[in-house]
Amino acid sequence: MTELSVEQIRRFRLAAHHLDRVYANADIPVVVGACGMQNSPPGAWETALFNRVPGCSRAEMERLLYEEKVLLQAWSMRGAPVVFPASESGAFLAALTAGEGEPWIYTQGIALALEFLQMDFDTLLEQMVQVLPQLDGRLILSKTALDQTIAEWMLPLLPEEKRKLWNQPSMYGSPDQQTVGGAVVSFLLRPCAYLGLVVFGERNGISPTFTSYKTWVGRGLEADHQEAARELVRKYLHCYGPATPDLFVTWLGCSKKQGRRLWELAAQEMEPVSVLGKRAFILAADRDGFGSPKELSREVLLLGGHDPFLDQRDRFILQPDKSLHKQIWKLVSNPGAIVYRGEIIGVWTGKKSGNKGMEIKMTLWKECGRDVRRELERLGAEYAAFRGIACSSIIFQVISKSDAQPHC
Repeated sequence: MTELSVEQIRRFRLAAHHLDRVYANADIPVVVGACGMQNSPPGAWETALFNRVPGCSRAEMERLLYEEKVLLQAWSMRGAPVVFPASESGAFLAALTAGEGEPWIYTQGIALALEFLQMDFDTLLEQMVQVLPQLDGRLILSKTALDQTIAEWMLPLLPEEKRKLWNQPSMYGSPDQQTVGGAVVSFLLRPCAYLGLVVFGERNGISPTFTSYKTWVGRGLEADHQEAARELVRKYLHCYGPATPDLFVTWLGCSKKQGRRLWELAAQEMEPVSVLGKRAFILAADRDGFGSPKELSREVLLLGGHDPFLDQRDRFILQPDKSLHKQIWKLVSNPGAIVYRGEIIGVWTGKKSGNKGMEIKMTLWKECGRDVRRELERLGAEYAAFRGIACSSIIFQVISKSDAQPHC
C-alpha cells in the first residue's frame, strides 16, 4: 500500500483547490465547482474565488451569480449556503437527498418543535413540499420573511387543533420574530433545497432574497441521484483525499448511514493508501497526481476564514500543532489563514476603521523572511482593493513557539 507524505498531500490539495497558481476568468465554473464555496458569512465565497481568480472583480462575480446565473447559491453541505455551478446542481443538491431511514442534513434541531406540536417530521415535510410551488414567480426578501410566509401557506393543511400551537412564539432564538411554524420551516428548508424547491436570489443590501429553483434557473431540478451522489464523492475525494468515510460524513454534515451509502456508490473508483501509518482512500484516477505533484507558482496565500481549502477534516495536514487549531477554527468568526506551501503558518484579520481604511493584522507562529512578508503585504493590499477599501495599515506579530523551526 502506497505511503503518502504530508507534503505530497498538501501539494496535491493545493492544486485540487486551484490554489497552486493564478486562474483565469474562463476557469471560474471549474474553480467554483471543485467542491463548492460556502457563503457563510456573506461574502465568504467572493473571497474564496478572489484567491483563485484575482482578476475577477466583485461586479463580475455578481454578474455570473445574479444575471447570467452560471453560478447558483443554495443550502447544501452541512446545511450551509454554498455557491456552485448551476449545471452541477445534481451533485450539490440532489445527491444530498436523504434515503429511507436516514435523517436529513441540518434537521436534528427540529425535535423540540416536533415534540411541542406532537407531529412527525415526514408529515410536515410533505406538507411543505406541497405548498412550495407557491414560490414560483415570487421573490421573498429576508430569511425571516421566508420562514413566516411558508408557515402561513402551511397553516390550512394542519389539523385544526395544531394551528394555535403553530402560531405560538418560537422556542428557538427570537420568539418576537419567529413562530413555532416558522422554526419548523427553517429546518425543513434544507431538505426542500436538496429537492430543488428553494434557492437564494439576488442579495438586496444586507438581506438575501429567495425564490424557487424553477424560477431562478428556468427549469426544474432533474438528476440521476446515484450518479449525482458518485460525483459528489468524487469531488470530495479529489479535493480532500486521502480520506475515510468518517471524514466524509463530517464534511457533509450527514448521518453515518447516509454518508456510508454515498461513499459505497463510488467505492470501486477508490484505492487505499497509508498516511502516517493509517489507512485512507484516494481516487484511483488521482494516483499519478500524488506521485508527481504540480509545481507551485504561488507559495504564499492569504485565505478567508471559510475558504474550502480550510475545510480539511484531517486538520493536522494543515497545521501539525493541535494547540494552534483553536486559533484557526473557532465556533464563530474564523480568522483568515496565512498559508505557506499548504501549511497554515498564522492567522489574519482585516477590519475597516472609520474613514481610515482597512487595518490588517497578521499573526505568525514562525518567523518568515523578507520575501514572504513583502508577499503578504502585497496580498493584504490587493484584498483590501478587491473589497473597495484602501489598506491603511498592515501589522505583523510573531508569536513563536519554542519548538517552532523557521522554514519560510
